[in-house]
Amino acid sequence: MRTTFSKKQITELHKNPCVFRCTEKSIHYTFEFKKRALDVYAQGISPNEIWRQAGFDVSWWKKGYCGDTLKDWRRLVKKGGLERLTKTGGVQTDTGPKDTQETKDKLKRLELQVKYLKAENDFLAKLRAKKAESNLGRRKNSRLSEN
Repeated sequence: MRTTFSKKQITELHKNPCVFRCTEKSIHYTFEFKKRALDVYAQGISPNEIWRQAGFDVSWWKKGYCGDTLKDWRRLVKKGGLERLTKTGGVQTDTGPKDTQETKDKLKRLELQVKYLKAENDFLAKLRAKKAESNLGRRKNSRLSEN
């Protein structure tokens, strides 16, 4: 049985930078999220934890959804490489400006990609700042112990 999203859930899902498009019965993720999820999964992180870290409420999906989705993405990559992750149901989602809807979809995908990458950069900057701060504290403590 498929998950059916309420209008409120769809609104929330559209706010997530990892979501390319969402309807009542389907959710399409950005290429960047798919790629990152596969990389993190290969490092041993559980599927549900990957979705949680990306800001999703995993209770909205049926049991096993996250794992099954990753399994599907891994199968696609194995058959046709990473570019297969840009396809939805076997049809390319951003093949170029053939009509205005495709152009809007491509623009939205690129805007979400920028939003996702900015959030990732902000996170990494905070991580670097914390690391620098903790290294600075070690140097100060080591100087005190030398005196």
